[in-house]
Formats: sequence, structure tokens, C-alpha cells
Amino acid sequence: MSAVLRIGTRGSRLALAQSEWVRRHLEGAHPGLRAELVVIKTSGDRIRDVPLYTLGGKGLFVKELESALSEGSIDCAVHSLKDLPGELAPGLIVAAVPEREDPRDVVVTRAPGGLGALAPGARAGTSSPRRAALLRAMQPSLAVVNLRGNVDTRLAKLERGEVDALVLAAAGLHRLGLTPPHAEPCDPHDFVPAIGQGALALEARPGPLADQLAVIEHRASRQAIDAERAFLTTVGGTCVTPLAAYAAIANGRLSLRALIAHPDGTRMVRGEEAGAAGDATRIGRALGERLLGQGGAELLRELGLPG
Repeated sequence: MSAVLRIGTRGSRLALAQSEWVRRHLEGAHPGLRAELVVIKTSGDRIRDVPLYTLGGKGLFVKELESALSEGSIDCAVHSLKDLPGELAPGLIVAAVPEREDPRDVVVTRAPGGLGALAPGARAGTSSPRRAALLRAMQPSLAVVNLRGNVDTRLAKLERGEVDALVLAAAGLHRLGLTPPHAEPCDPHDFVPAIGQGALALEARPGPLADQLAVIEHRASRQAIDAERAFLTTVGGTCVTPLAAYAAIANGRLSLRALIAHPDGTRMVRGEEAGAAGDATRIGRALGERLLGQGGAELLRELGLPG
């Protein structure tokens, strides 16, 4: 590994906190290494006033970082793994998946009681089609509204009364050291998390550097991510598709839950597949094929996607 490692990152407070964690752990694992953060502004950061899915989705937080990697202006990039599309840019790999943080979603409200205490017509803010579909399915009386912005911005909008509830990632709150007073974690068996939620990805070009980045790899987290992303690539959904998949590992066994939903929350195809953790990719593919056959393909066709 060269004396100075250039780590590409977005410039949000959360992205910087995540990349700083990576920097510290790489320097601790490789004595003599000096790493520096290189902030790259992405399309998703520049365009904030319209829903992500109208612009091409979460890949907008990734493509400029991948371009910098391919051009050699950075040595690796740190992503929230849930932002990675199913296919990476040519010539790039996920060199390491560190230990995953809490993958759950959290409902944050201004008053105690969670979603169940909200009056009919209360406004729940999210920019995620998955979260919107699950909210509409669980509580049809809510008004789900598009709400973008970083974690601090969204919490401020809740405090000002622009919305009555938010759904945020538990991992983001933890990494920022935030503890909103009325935050209730969602059961991941019912409110299935986003694919890769809570995990980080170190993306790099193949070679000796990528091999050395793997010092912070966490095997069980990688296996869980492999299952979830195999489901994603099998289903072939995009940013407009309410998809979810969550893998848990215990005693060498992997259990994967997943769903494909209609954006209005009225129809969902859910399922579960389990097996040896070493068969993560096979498990993800098998569950994806099964849900496509049980109505998921029809839902995707309705959304104008191949199914």
C-alpha cells in the first residue's frame, strides 16, 4: 500500500463520519500508512429539490466516485452499500465490507407513540419508494410525502412541523451520534430494510491495493450482503421499484427475507429462503426467482420493467 491512500467520499456529515471510520481503521491495520479523505460532490448532492427516482436513483451518489476511481484520482471510495446499484462500473470491485451496523429502519415522531399514535392524514416523510410502500401498507391513513435532505435537515423539518413522522436508517443515526427523543426501531421481519442498509462498501480497482483494503472485511457481513445483492440482480429492479432484502446469519446459517411491492403499498410479494451462509449468492438468487414467479414479475411489468 502506498504511503498516502486517497479515500474518495461524499461531503455530507454522515459520509464523512463513515469515511473517517474507514480511514482510522485502515491506518490502524497498516502501520506507516497515511490516508486522506478526498471529497467529491455527486449529482445526488447537487440536485436536492426533486425525488431521486426521477433523476436515475441512488446511482447518482455513486457515479462521480466511480469515475474518479477509474481515472485514478482516488485509490478507493467509501459508499453506503445501499446506494450501490446492482452492477458496478466496469473494472471496479467491492474490495471490503466492514462489519455491518444496525440495518433497521427507525420511525421518528415529535411525540411519543410512534406510527400508531398518529392521526389520520398525518404526514410521514421519506424519499424511499420502499419505505413509502411499507408505510402505506402498514398505515393507509397516513399521507406519505417526498422528503429529501441529509439526516440533520430531515430532523429539522420534523421539528418545524413540516412532517409528523420520518423514517430514517438506524445506522445513520448511530454513526452521527444522534438520539432523537421519540425514535422507535422497526421490526426488520415486517419493515424489511433496504438491500445493504447499515453496511459500508470500499470500492476499488482490482489488484494489490484492493487486497490490502480487505483487512477490514467482515465475513458474516459480506455473506449477508452477497445474499441481498444476489436477490437484487436476479429481480433486476431499479430505483423506482420498492424492493427490500435482509439477511441475518446465526450459527453458520443464513436467513434471507425479501419483498417486491407496488409503490402504493396495496400489493406485496414476500418470501424467505435459508441455507448455509457459504451459499449466500445461491440463496439470494433462489429467493429472487421464487418471488418473481409468485407475482413479482407482474408487479415489475406494471412499473415498466422487465419481469
